[in-house]
Amino acid sequence: MAAGEQPGTGSPPQPSTRLFLLVLAVILTDQVLAASAQGMSIGINYGQIADNLPSPTRVSGLLRSMQISKVKLYDADQNVLSAFLDTGVEFVVGIGNENVSAMVDPAAAQAWVQQHVRPYLPSARITCITVGNEVFKGNDTALKANLLPAMQSVYNAVVALGLQGQVNVTTAHSLDIMGSSYPPSAGAFRPDAVPYIQPLLNFLSMAGSPFLINCYPYFAYKADPGSVPLEYVLFQPNAGVTDPNTKLNYDNMLYAQIDSVYAAMQALGHTDVDVKISETGWPSRGDPDEAGATPEYAGIYIGNLLRRIEMKQGTPLRPSSPIDVYVFALFNENLKPGPASERNYGLFYPDGTPVYDVGLRGYLPPMDESKSARKSKGAASLAAEDSHRRKQGMLREHKIIQISER
Repeated sequence: MAAGEQPGTGSPPQPSTRLFLLVLAVILTDQVLAASAQGMSIGINYGQIADNLPSPTRVSGLLRSMQISKVKLYDADQNVLSAFLDTGVEFVVGIGNENVSAMVDPAAAQAWVQQHVRPYLPSARITCITVGNEVFKGNDTALKANLLPAMQSVYNAVVALGLQGQVNVTTAHSLDIMGSSYPPSAGAFRPDAVPYIQPLLNFLSMAGSPFLINCYPYFAYKADPGSVPLEYVLFQPNAGVTDPNTKLNYDNMLYAQIDSVYAAMQALGHTDVDVKISETGWPSRGDPDEAGATPEYAGIYIGNLLRRIEMKQGTPLRPSSPIDVYVFALFNENLKPGPASERNYGLFYPDGTPVYDVGLRGYLPPMDESKSARKSKGAASLAAEDSHRRKQGMLREHKIIQISER
């Protein structure tokens, strides 16, 4: 996705797509919350390009009920971070492309980290700062030139505060940074990007930070549905594709894309930087010319991806290294520009109902009628009050959404 982009809200869910069981009036207990906080090995992109999303406090309850323990933001929204204090959820926070050039100034970078990261530690587990998003996708040469110096300034600010090893500094790339990705062993970055990527890899190696890539097999299928096997992009049973150089067999496109990035990095002399998937997803709705954008295919893609992650499966090139994935995205977002698919990548509609079946369970806490009266107390105070009431046995009813397993 382009810088700052995330998907949006489409039509209300139809009965035919509601493959889930609604359970009402389920009592929440501290034991349920504690179990939820343990988390599963998957991250979620929490975008907010919409005017109808639930409050961060309610979203915090939804994500914890889903046992999601990692959240990626495209900024460092203080309302979101405050809503997740002391929940154990790990956060990736971001500096938007519009602010990257300013971060070249060490004083500006220091001030940003002091304001947007330091105040929330250790109550909020901020583990990574992304400086920019898909910078090399555009034509802004000044932005491209400023990216690495900005990352270095932010890293130095992190070090100055004694947070190195606790907070990584990196950036996220679009897959079109690749000049070649097939076969995976022949993966190579675009020649025009190499002068930027080479020193960036040197920095990531020194800092111990990952290389983040946004991978969407859907784009390949959408571009040529007649030639790209649907089973191959959806993790469904298929004969796979064998790399003629390594003889490794790939039964899905995502893993082939990951290994092509590893090959490209190796070609530049680096085998010491981990690749992580900062975005991947499948739209549940699109324009008439957007092949495959359906709830059925979206559910299959995400559901099968979740099963692979639960298996702690690595790629053919790195079978012992489980992939680290952030799914795109939590909600449909109705203000995203572009084709209809851009507004329909969410797992949930803004009202908390699931867009499709992925075998997860979750609940979106109801709106607090007294919110306006309590607003001035702040999110941390409200969380403390809620916890106190639970311990005193003051039970509240919540709606639970249980999605049947495939």
